[in-house]
This record gives sequence, C-alpha cells and structure tokens, in this order.
Amino acid sequence: MSRPCTPINLSAPEKSELEKLIRAPRTQRRHADRARIVLEAAHGKSNLEIAAIMRTRPATVSKWRVRFDSEGIMGLRDDFRPGRPAIHNDSESLRQRILEQIDFEPPSGYAKWNGRTLGETLGIAPARIWKELRTLGISLQRRHSWCISTDPEFDTKSADIIGLYLGAPANAVVLSVDEKPCVQALERQQGWLKMPDGRSMTGFAHEYKRHGTTNLFAALNVATGQVKARCFPRKRREEFLQFLDSVTACHQGKEIHLILDNLSVHKLKSDHHWVKRHPHVHFHFTPTHASWLNQIEVWFSILSRAALKGASFRSVKQLVDAIESFLQAYNETAAPFEWTKIRVNKKSPESKYANIIN
Repeated sequence: MSRPCTPINLSAPEKSELEKLIRAPRTQRRHADRARIVLEAAHGKSNLEIAAIMRTRPATVSKWRVRFDSEGIMGLRDDFRPGRPAIHNDSESLRQRILEQIDFEPPSGYAKWNGRTLGETLGIAPARIWKELRTLGISLQRRHSWCISTDPEFDTKSADIIGLYLGAPANAVVLSVDEKPCVQALERQQGWLKMPDGRSMTGFAHEYKRHGTTNLFAALNVATGQVKARCFPRKRREEFLQFLDSVTACHQGKEIHLILDNLSVHKLKSDHHWVKRHPHVHFHFTPTHASWLNQIEVWFSILSRAALKGASFRSVKQLVDAIESFLQAYNETAAPFEWTKIRVNKKSPESKYANIIN
C-alpha cells in the first residue's frame, strides 16, 4: 500500500503569492512548475495525477510537496550548491609568489612582466597566472600616471587659489587663464561606410592633411562659468598681453585676479609697463606641475571633445570659426564648475592632494 500524500492547505495570501508567481513574466520555468505543483496538490490531487498533468516524475511532485509543507513558499527555491571544489589549494601561496616576483626586473629583453614570462619564471601555466592576477585585481598591461608637484610652496599657493575659487573678494572677478597652443587644422576623409553585411558605420580615414595651426588663449570667469577666448597665429608675450587687454576691458572698475600657470610669458616683473598700467590686476600662479588647479584646463577638455576631436578642417580660418561657434553656444548655458573630492587609494602618490578641493 502506497504512503498517503502530504496534505497541502493554502492560506489566501499563500494562494495569491503562488498564482502571482506563475503569472509573472520573469518567473523561471522551474519555479513556475513548482508553484503549479503546490496549487494542484491543494486541490486534493495525488502525486500520480499531478505528475501526469505536469509530465514529470511522481518523486519530483512529492519532493516539492513535502518541501512546501515544511518550509512554505521559501522552500520552492533552489538549494545552495557550492559548485565544483577548487582544484588548487595553494592559491594563497602562489599569489604571494606572484606579488614578490613582479617586484623584480623582468627577463632580459622585456620592459615589463606578462603572464607568459611570469609563468616561465615561476614554473606555472600562464592561464593559472592570469587567473590569480584577476583574483588580485591586477592588470599587468594597465598603467596609471600621475604628476606630483615638487613646489616647496605648494600648500601656500594651492590654498591661495582654492580660496579664490570658494569665495572671491568683494567687487572682484576671478579669471582662470591659459592657452591651448598649436591647435591643428587637420583635414580628414570622413563619413559613412556601407558594410557588406548591410550595416553602416561612421568614422574617418587614418590619413589627413595639415593646414596649419592656431593658438587659443582663453579666460574662464570662475563665478559665472563663461569663457572669453581669442585665437592668435603665434604664442608670445605680445599676444598674451593683447588678450589680457581684451579681457580686463570687460571688467572696468573691478579688481581682477588672474590664475595662471608658470609659463615664462605669464610672469611679468613688477616694473613691467603693463603691470604699472593695470594696478587692479593681481596674478596668482599655480604650483609647479599642478596645472589641474587651473579650471580653464577643464574647459579646454570640454572644447576638445565637443568641437575638435574627430572634426575635419580645410583651413585655419575654418578651425577658428568652429572654436568661436562652440564658444558662443557654450556661453549661452555656461555654469560655474563644481569641484568635488574624489576617492583615491591612500597609498597612491596623488592621494596627498585629494583632500585639497572639496
């Protein structure tokens, strides 16, 4: 005589949850089948009857019937499966060997380590080396670069500039000034290509024709985010002072604070005729190797991505017109930059400067 089936009595919330599980479009097939088994069992059907309806084995029906009776709806989930046991039990020691080895010079003729050279040196299959490196989160091909300021007055200079960013003196304007030299007018063949499989792609040919360069001088108003720029054929102190004349003329009657890098053409002596004629203009120089403190560099990056990268110009005039067109469009919706503190590795060289700006 066969054993009696485990009776299933469903509450209204349980029945509603099971029916919802069956109807849900994202429910996996196996979970929907288990819910249907329980619902059929609640109608008083035997395991054989449910197995015939579901086209499965009676043992399968009995399994989920008993599981639901003891654990409820949560029992219809899959059991934890630990998976295949690890083949290698010496992973920790191997990782330590890898970390120690990459501190040494690579084999003669190689500039850096790779999976094959590490495997040959340690006597391990390269595939295993790459696996352990992925576990450690190490990429032997990726390289990070950083620029560390060696200026002994870094703290004083950076605090002075950041103080201007955070709050300009009363009745004063803070301008971030720099130049983007040798912007090339490159003519490229570009457009759409029809592929044999019917797809289309856009791009440009690797060959190009040079039509000359221009030098872009720009000044960013830190308070408003608007930019005043002008292109010159050369980059000398003469052009620099011409640009400053046009910038300062826009802010008559106000104190002007200029944030500049340490280029020689930017540094004017106190007895220079231009400095004497503009006593209301004050120069603030970024620390050496710290151009990232100058906000105009951010705008140069925006300009390059939006208007220059991948574009084709048949003349320098066309290049200058493109820059001026972008400048006009940008200033219509310009807003001041909001700098935020970034998370960096505490052991990285640049981390000592990460908390300067917040």
